[in-house]
Amino acid sequence: MSIRFHKVSALLAAAALSVTVFASSALPARADSIEERLALQREMEIQSNLIDGWPEGPVVSAESAILIEANSGTILYAKNIHKQEYPASTTKIMTTLLATELCQMDEIVTFSHDAVFDNPPGSSGIAMDVGQALTMEQCLQAILIRSANEVAFAVAEHISGTTDWSVFAQTMNDRAKELGALDTHFANPNGLPDENHYTTAYDLAMIGRGFFANQMLCDISLTRKMDIPASDTLPQAKVEISSMQIIPGGKYAYEYLVGCKTGYTVAARSSLVSCAEKDGLRLICVVMRDESPLQYEDTIALYNYGFSNFQKYNVAQTEKKYNVDFSDSFASIPDIFGDSKPLLSLNKEDVIILPKGVGIEDTVSSVSYQTDSSDEAAVINYSYHGVDVGKVRLNFAADYDSSYEFETIADPNAPVATPVPTEKPKKESPISLHHVLIGVGALAVIGILAVIILIIRSHHDHHDFTPKSNRRAWKRSRRNGFFKRRNRFRDYDF
Repeated sequence: MSIRFHKVSALLAAAALSVTVFASSALPARADSIEERLALQREMEIQSNLIDGWPEGPVVSAESAILIEANSGTILYAKNIHKQEYPASTTKIMTTLLATELCQMDEIVTFSHDAVFDNPPGSSGIAMDVGQALTMEQCLQAILIRSANEVAFAVAEHISGTTDWSVFAQTMNDRAKELGALDTHFANPNGLPDENHYTTAYDLAMIGRGFFANQMLCDISLTRKMDIPASDTLPQAKVEISSMQIIPGGKYAYEYLVGCKTGYTVAARSSLVSCAEKDGLRLICVVMRDESPLQYEDTIALYNYGFSNFQKYNVAQTEKKYNVDFSDSFASIPDIFGDSKPLLSLNKEDVIILPKGVGIEDTVSSVSYQTDSSDEAAVINYSYHGVDVGKVRLNFAADYDSSYEFETIADPNAPVATPVPTEKPKKESPISLHHVLIGVGALAVIGILAVIILIIRSHHDHHDFTPKSNRRAWKRSRRNGFFKRRNRFRDYDF
């Protein structure tokens, strides 16, 4: 009863919210009309336009807007991207993403009394009734095509096992942080008005990277018509039409669109999170606190700006400094059979994003040894006029073994070679990448020399008639000398 009372109170409080923004994002002056507010928002500073050598971005009506490259996360356009705003139904990209991560699509979602009735009158829905049920996949269709609030509630209850919204909201908040959100706090799964339910354009773009990487969610979001047939748990078929005008068939249909989700409440105004791809360049756009249909016009203007002014560079194919200057260090020396195998290589899939006409030689790069994988030796970060434009991973060769092992010669009297271990680079190492590579190459030299020494010694054992006592002393001397030479390299922190 207590939970029920608090949820009803929250709904009443939400319904009473007027058009407002957070104190931290207050407009410079109070607007008396929508037109005046939009005029003030158009005059707001576009932070990305202040960057030297950066393409000038368009003026948009949205209070907050961002355009990023989806794979690298490079920010191409920025306007108040960390200003907290109400997300409205764009919240549902987080809810549906969690549903795909935590559930099977054939799971049955049964609608509780709270899921059906804890919605303000007139809010988006598909008129589900208590006790009726849908599959999880049908729920996703209802949420993304019709923005059904009661379905979002039912999915949250199904996942969390309780009608207490805060339980699922905590799961949303935890996952949002994992995706890179910095200033987000979700209080419910559908974006109904709540003072404690807010996010930013930047955070929605980070969450969008996860959402738009899911092909099923993208396909559903572009579907014009929802058609759920009647079943044993659904007495009457549900047929709904999407109101989003940027998808195929809409007035503002954008041909390169990959996926999208709109949002609207009186307090939040209109918002849109979307993704588009053209010529291999995938962009994510977020506009918040806009007015319909300007959210579509602003989004298309930002996509046109991005596709016209930026291009991606495959670092492994275009980078000269690391591939050429350090080429001798990136490969081991030829072995005794005349072959050589690379020890390290630039990841061939990593790209950076630059304005057209700017080359990789115009960037500044720095090496970081803080890596997320044992397969990575380092990460090279790139920037242009202080803007992070991407990174490339420096990977160990797939068939590279970090410890050298040598076969002994098939002579029962021959000594056994001692393996020469190497250590992987320590992430906190202050030494340069060049030193690391030199050290790895030096160990390879030692290993090859060890094999040659073993061959010579084996040959000598068969032809030398020196007394055994002298031969044992000779062996100890050679072995001690070998380890003394090897110890010279212990100062290197590999």
